[in-house]
Amino acid sequence: MNDLLRLARSLRCDPADSRQAFVHRLRIGLAVAALILILSLLR
Repeated sequence: MNDLLRLARSLRCDPADSRQAFVHRLRIGLAVAALILILSLLR
C-alpha cells in the first residue's frame, strides 16, 4: 500500500498553468485506462 501511495505522489503534478495540469491528468488517465484494458484482456 505504501508503494502505491508513493507512486501516486510521484505521478502528481501541480503546475501553475492549467493547460499543463489538464494534459498531465489526461496522460495519466489514458495510461490507467490502457493498463485496465490490458489486464482485462489477459483474463
